[in-house]
Amino acid sequence: MKTLLLGNEAVARGLWEAGCSFVSSYPGTPSTEITESIAKYPEVYAEWAPNEKVAMEAAFGASLAGKRSFCAMKHVGLNVAADPLFTISYTGVNGGMVIGVADDAGMHSSQNEQDSRHYARAAKIPMLEPSDSAEAQEFAKLAYTLSEEFDTPVFIKMCTRIAHSQSIVELGERTEHSKTYEKNPQKYIMMPGNARLRHPVVENRTRALVEYAETASINRVEEGCDHSMGIITSSTSYQYVKEVCGDRFPVLKLGMIWPLPEQKIRDFAAKVERLVVVEELDSFIETHCRQLGLDCEGKDLFSCIGEFSQNLIAEKLGFATEVGARLEENIPARPPVMCAGCPHRGLYYTLVKNKVTVMGDIGCYTLGAVPPLSALDSTICMGASVSGLHGFMKAGGAEGRKVVAVIGDSTFMHSGITGLVNAAYNESASTIIIVDNSITGMTGHQQNPTTGFNLKGDPCTKIDLESLCRAVGIRRVRVVDPYDLAQCDEALKEELAVDEPSVIISRRPCALLKYVKHKAPLTVDTDKCVGCKMCMKIGCPAISIQNGKATIDNTLCTGCGVCAQLCKPNALQAAKEA
Repeated sequence: MKTLLLGNEAVARGLWEAGCSFVSSYPGTPSTEITESIAKYPEVYAEWAPNEKVAMEAAFGASLAGKRSFCAMKHVGLNVAADPLFTISYTGVNGGMVIGVADDAGMHSSQNEQDSRHYARAAKIPMLEPSDSAEAQEFAKLAYTLSEEFDTPVFIKMCTRIAHSQSIVELGERTEHSKTYEKNPQKYIMMPGNARLRHPVVENRTRALVEYAETASINRVEEGCDHSMGIITSSTSYQYVKEVCGDRFPVLKLGMIWPLPEQKIRDFAAKVERLVVVEELDSFIETHCRQLGLDCEGKDLFSCIGEFSQNLIAEKLGFATEVGARLEENIPARPPVMCAGCPHRGLYYTLVKNKVTVMGDIGCYTLGAVPPLSALDSTICMGASVSGLHGFMKAGGAEGRKVVAVIGDSTFMHSGITGLVNAAYNESASTIIIVDNSITGMTGHQQNPTTGFNLKGDPCTKIDLESLCRAVGIRRVRVVDPYDLAQCDEALKEELAVDEPSVIISRRPCALLKYVKHKAPLTVDTDKCVGCKMCMKIGCPAISIQNGKATIDNTLCTGCGVCAQLCKPNALQAAKEA
């Protein structure tokens, strides 16, 4: 049976067909749908972990028990999981273990544009890189075979365009796989004496994998009639090259991106007059070719910044570019903005009104950085708001002590707890605001340890944020409703005035959650509206100014009432009950 699948869905299907039994991940675009998809198969235990490090360690534990396991993350999540990654490379596996990582060239939803292929080389772990959904399914299955044959975890690397595009996949049946666990301290206990013995094993494994790469069918040469140029490429770049060049030039399509073959590349280069490497982001393949002594072109033609396209490939290779139809009129820009009724909006307005410096974090609340609120001063990585605030305060960087950290409930569970422990232990006068919207919002409403539900929607243990904060040594913990501006203002001023760490939990569910019941949209009394535009200061997409008066879009307004609290003439009013 053939069907259309997203690349991420195809990975999940391949994992299932290969007999994967255990999946642990942390949601991160563009990797999220892999775990969401495989959770639908009843034969697979699947969970959301608090962070990527925990997910990888859990997947290793399942592998050690003899089951085929998987963990998924986006590229920056691999940074979090790097600690166990490098040591699991030494221990190897029992049951096959596959690590899914999804890069985000173009930074559609990420804070940087790093290239995960470097992790494969640094950790000495093989990496497969599919270029469509059919390969995503095939490579997921192959990854388990390689994992168990070569005693190694195996990466399968996705990118935004492959993860979120659809192509045809032929569905197969599931094959169960399981091994028994046998105690083996020399292999799995990485004390220095044992680790020294494992390092040569890793190096020998890499040499064996290079030999495999020379003849692996996933590294294939596609012949062309014109040998004036030959192209080495992979992943989505392969699709662009084929669309631009068709079958004119020979192409070496690399499905195993690490370790790379050597003789296969030399033989390919010897057949062509001009060797060109087409790859997004860093010069990974190009550097390998140059280390082999080959004269090639790559980043002298193609940028290491952003995504490629068919037209970009054509232009850089000297071919005509396709010109599509364009709209005659200019479309207004649509900058990212928090949704109408977003519970974070009232809190951010309070922070801006009080001229507070805000250490931001990763989540939908990062949108508080954009105008008109422009509330944030920094955003680095998951959990950095809490740790950064502590350092900022200890360094004496606060003028009038008006500095806070803002972090979401899911992000706090991911990486904020240890920062809070640090603030409590080392006693910095830090005010941490946890914006608890009862869900992991930015990646599409996944559950987290504070919601009371697991990945499959079943009721489970719910972490009590107030008790947790007090347990790590925070004496001052209070909860506010971000729709109540006066309450937020009072709490903020009181906590900023104390000389000890404190936590404010801004709690209201995300306005987009299905169970949230909204009030009727507000209306504008145009006779009272003076056109002061105070309501525009919160940046709600439901409010606009027309003919000098405020207007509310009743298809967007959730009736949260935040704007009405700003309106001195009382022109914004709740709908009258019938």
